[in-house]
Amino acid sequence: MLNRFRHFWTLVITPIANLLLKLGVSADMVTLVGTVGVSAGALIFFPRGHLWLGAVVITCFVFSDLIDGYMARTSGTSSKWGSYLDSTLDRIADGAIFGGLVLFYANSHAGNSTLMASVTLWALVMGAVTSYARAKAESLGYKASGGLAERADRLVFTLVVAFFSDLFNLPILLEIVIWYIAVASTITVVQRSLSVRKQVRENPESAGLDTPPPADPKS
Repeated sequence: MLNRFRHFWTLVITPIANLLLKLGVSADMVTLVGTVGVSAGALIFFPRGHLWLGAVVITCFVFSDLIDGYMARTSGTSSKWGSYLDSTLDRIADGAIFGGLVLFYANSHAGNSTLMASVTLWALVMGAVTSYARAKAESLGYKASGGLAERADRLVFTLVVAFFSDLFNLPILLEIVIWYIAVASTITVVQRSLSVRKQVRENPESAGLDTPPPADPKS
């Protein structure tokens, strides 16, 4: 996350990361604590209608996404396990953020909107499918990146607008962004699917799954 500003934020988090390394804290532990913090901030504050506070708490823990990577590279502990753990926990954090907003809109004393709860749930599902589409394509040897709504875009837009919409009592701002994310994520899934389909058609000889043909019953 925050890839577009990675160089700047790396300079900011370097002293923190170095201190954690000196204290013997592992990158995996930072990843885990960051996910727990994001999930707690989303599921405790969002459903109660405290959107600005939830956004602040989540943003503080979101920086663990940069800290753990820097720590792993600096300590020479970068590994496939660390990459797997980071990606898997990212999905949990995403689900908690949008799940918290679903509960917010489902709360009759807070968001109180069945329509927006449904749209937010759709945004959550399509966000997960967006990530899955890329991972599945890459596991098959294809590329499926890009699109209108990548992970960083979805989270940054949602957190920033949630903060200001609550601070200035303008709920319409968050509603517009969630509608946009729901539609953009759907389009992104279609774009990635069409991209993979195009790659398959351009290389039909590599389109098989290398499964053996069924045995001849007569043999």
